[in-house]
Amino acid sequence: MKYSVVVVDDHFLLSQAIGGLVQDFENFDVLYLCKNGRELLDKFENPQNIPDLVLMDIKMPILNGIETTEKLKQNYPEVKVLALSIEEDEYTILKMLRAGAKGYLMKDTKKDILEQALLEVIKNGQYYTNTVSQILMDSIEKNLDTEIKDKELEFIKLACTDMSYKEIAETMFCSYKTVEGYRDSLYKKLGIKNRIGLMLFAIHHNIFTP
Repeated sequence: MKYSVVVVDDHFLLSQAIGGLVQDFENFDVLYLCKNGRELLDKFENPQNIPDLVLMDIKMPILNGIETTEKLKQNYPEVKVLALSIEEDEYTILKMLRAGAKGYLMKDTKKDILEQALLEVIKNGQYYTNTVSQILMDSIEKNLDTEIKDKELEFIKLACTDMSYKEIAETMFCSYKTVEGYRDSLYKKLGIKNRIGLMLFAIHHNIFTP
């Protein structure tokens, strides 16, 4: 069985190149290419144009990848989104995962990794890099009831939102220093180094659903 893929990227030559790579994969067919999210949503008005998976760029005119992914999550939840971008800052990655992306790849990803990511998203519902996968594997045995305190669990849920740490402190009625303490304690317990890792842990343990 072959799975259908749509590539959304405003750089046409790059979009063609990515589409060509995916078309060569044994298990995938590229339905069409789009230059922005609005064009994709217009295409979706015809049910025959709805793919199994969308390879989504982030920075695009008219309707960007984050906004488009949010709309797909609301209106076409069966369509899986895999982000493919040059953006590597933590804030952008978090925004894209919150919007509903099932994985995040850089555009310099090797061909075999791209194919693996597509298959993982289709079959398992998500894909993360080897480093992140190892973090999740290491943390899976941790007992949430005994390892993570109620306040830390509350912090995790808030850290998966757009709130700054200052806003989280205000919401939890505590000081910024206390919030930093929750963060540092969780990083140490879970073996993670940043907010992305914390969010991925939350997704993996059904604490947060993007």
